[in-house]
This record gives sequence, C-alpha cells and structure tokens, in this order.
Amino acid sequence: MGRPITRPKEFSDGFYIEVCNKGSKTGVKIRRNNEEEMIQAIEEYKKIKVVLIWGESKNGKWLNDMVPAN
Repeated sequence: MGRPITRPKEFSDGFYIEVCNKGSKTGVKIRRNNEEEMIQAIEEYKKIKVVLIWGESKNGKWLNDMVPAN
C-alpha cells in the first residue's frame, strides 16, 4: 500500500457524460471524441439510467457546466 494521490485527476480532451443508476449518488464517466457521439450515447443511456452532461474538456479545463440530461 502506497500513499494516496494528492493532485486531482486530469481529464483527456473530449466530451464527458456521467451515467448513474436511479437513486445512486455516483456513476461512471464516459468520454466521447465529438459532440455527435456524445448525443448518441445520451439517447442510448437515458432510457434506463440517469445521465449528467459534464461538457467538453480541453487542455485540462472545462468549457461547459454540468447539466442533467433527463
């Protein structure tokens, strides 16, 4: 067992959504290369899961605010 990391995780460039089960507080972050692929993933997952749109990450900075997709 080593020492835990102290700096926040850096996200790769792309579009991110978070998919959660209904009633859950945490979920899985999914990255897509472009906005069209992200929209397709939202349409697929929102039928059975709760989807949060994190937005676009570029050079380690977020360009959009997090928005619920449902």
